[in-house]
Amino acid sequence: MDSTNKRLFLTGASGLLGRAILKKFSEYGWEVLGTGFSRVSPPLIKVDLHDVSSVQKILAEFKPSFIIHSAAVRFPDQVESNPEEAVNMNVKVSQHLASISDKIGVPLLYISTDYVFDGKKPPYKVEDQPCPVNLYGNLILRIPVLYGTVEKLSESAVTTLLEPLLNTSKPCSMSNYERRYPAHVNDIAEICHQLGQKKLEDPSICGIFQWSGQEMLTKYQMICKMAKVFSLPCNHVTPVDGPGAGAVTRPYDSQMDVSSLVLLFKKIPHHTPFEEGIKECLQPWTTKKAQ
Repeated sequence: MDSTNKRLFLTGASGLLGRAILKKFSEYGWEVLGTGFSRVSPPLIKVDLHDVSSVQKILAEFKPSFIIHSAAVRFPDQVESNPEEAVNMNVKVSQHLASISDKIGVPLLYISTDYVFDGKKPPYKVEDQPCPVNLYGNLILRIPVLYGTVEKLSESAVTTLLEPLLNTSKPCSMSNYERRYPAHVNDIAEICHQLGQKKLEDPSICGIFQWSGQEMLTKYQMICKMAKVFSLPCNHVTPVDGPGAGAVTRPYDSQMDVSSLVLLFKKIPHHTPFEEGIKECLQPWTTKKAQ
């Protein structure tokens, strides 16, 4: 494949990660056709990914050299409450895209999750058998919980923690048990670009790759770091040191082994320190609250 033909077809381009991927590839000179469905404004186009014939038509006209499928039903609570919708998007749409990409000879990168593991025996290698504790489950890139510049705080399981932190009048409990390895979407977007570039240069590259953030943090520890960065009180937040009693079971420690990615890139991908990243993306929200 001609590595100078840099045309990316991107699903989920209106989402937190999708926006970062679109921006990153555009900065590197790629022509990006970003798609969305519920939140679409130019330059994105509205596409129903369940409509196979429409997807085939768009791909035939655009002639991409690389496809990234980042659209998904991703919050565990949503998956549990509407499993049929989750299966349609996370499984069936992914199957259709993989089949189409194979027929037209265009590599596809599928964005997956650390929640394919039960969190009992980390760090997980790429060849470890998936064993999810809930329903949320070519090239595959498994990634951890993400944060970044959000359009609303609830867009990320990390940034949504700012709300209880700011609401000092309401005592709350926060998990200090499950271990997470948050990653900034800009770091993941850079990894996606490097994978795309590597694939164009060497079509034989395939398989599963994984990336975890380099800091282990519980939700309570994330809140404490937010409080430190913005000089906010957090004595109204109480740590919960055992498994939570929520409706959806979550893995205890889903750390993933990243050696295959490091070996491919011949270096450790960039990791944005959590305090630095969270300050950059939440500064506007703390400023709004202060006004």
